[in-house]
Amino acid sequence: MTAVRHEGWRAAIAKVRAYVAMQRAGHGRTALPHQPQHPAPEEGYLNQIWREMARNEAFHISRAPATLNKARKIAMIGDLNLPQCRKYRVEQLAEFWSAQGVDYTYSHYQDVPRASAILQEATHLMFYRTQNSPLASMYLYEARRLRLPILYDLDDPLFSVSAYETYGNLKALPPEMKEHFLAEAPKYLDAMNLADIITVSTPGMVEHTRLHTPRPVYMRRNFADRATFDAADTALGMVTRDPNAPFRVTFASGSMGHEIDFAVIEEDIAAFLAADRRRVLVILGHFDMALLPEALRDQVEAHPFTTYPDYLTNLATCDCAVMPLTDDIFNRCKSAVRVIDAAAVAVPSVVGTVGDMANMVQDAKTGRVMAPQDSWRDTLEAMAADRAATGRMGQAARAALEKTWSGQAGPAIIDPEIMAWVRA
Repeated sequence: MTAVRHEGWRAAIAKVRAYVAMQRAGHGRTALPHQPQHPAPEEGYLNQIWREMARNEAFHISRAPATLNKARKIAMIGDLNLPQCRKYRVEQLAEFWSAQGVDYTYSHYQDVPRASAILQEATHLMFYRTQNSPLASMYLYEARRLRLPILYDLDDPLFSVSAYETYGNLKALPPEMKEHFLAEAPKYLDAMNLADIITVSTPGMVEHTRLHTPRPVYMRRNFADRATFDAADTALGMVTRDPNAPFRVTFASGSMGHEIDFAVIEEDIAAFLAADRRRVLVILGHFDMALLPEALRDQVEAHPFTTYPDYLTNLATCDCAVMPLTDDIFNRCKSAVRVIDAAAVAVPSVVGTVGDMANMVQDAKTGRVMAPQDSWRDTLEAMAADRAATGRMGQAARAALEKTWSGQAGPAIIDPEIMAWVRA
């Protein structure tokens, strides 16, 4: 299902066909009932080590590593398959924790030798976006043997049946995807409930997660790290903004299904473009162009899903970014990564009140926050009429990103309880 959402349905079907061909040739693993029910080798990776330690009365330790060593070292084990998630929830933490004097390393959960190795030197374990599974049970067993405190981190409500059942974006995808997500949701909640504390990415996500678990739930927002600023500065160095050029509005769609969000403002965008045939709508990422009004397609510039530096370069050519979201449980949990990306290249964001984006935009200073009754067209007309003011909002957005929404240990980014958990 990851392949479907981020590479498209055709690519996913191609992968399934390749996997079936491997199975028929006798390669790969399967969970079909007629197969022998032996554990996969990696799921028993630590068994012999545990048995040897037990025979030598070395299995149990009397004190946790954190009490023996004043240093702190976090081991992160997670699903690293999604580029945006990997950047914002895994990779950038190396910079953040280093600034706090905390060592940090990570591994994909399926890289069993590496994941097992980093546990041995850790004082804390973090899981990210993993389900309850035999592999997760093995890591948890070893972490508990080592007396490591355990945190579970998540940035989408993958555990929530109510969020998936009402998620408007899934209407644009095959119905079997929704069935799959609903069936998988309890596995995420199981994994969360095996941790000591839980961290999520937005205030809305905190509120919704607390409906599902008695575990303590805290917030750690996504933020702009040094890599973000470096990539943005490179992009800005490649772009020359001409105040006399056609006004460019961008809509970024990182995964499939966001046509449903765009539909919230489609009429306003259509009217804005129709008022001046030189204006351009720039669509970045996955989007079904057949859903756009045919009369406007010659004013659309589309760029497919690409690398982060290329994405920022395309984004930097635009005057403003529009970020509508349909109002449902899933979107109320959404983070403001698109605001971060736009602000990094000094592009002001026009956002709604669903999700965390409005919390990261100062209305009329670093962008615009649209109430349900507001006209997106009128706002865009005002921004196009005064491009100097629009440019100043973009510069202010970049300054605010550097000052408030970068990798700092303040309450805007991370709840103090998380810092205390690591330092305890």
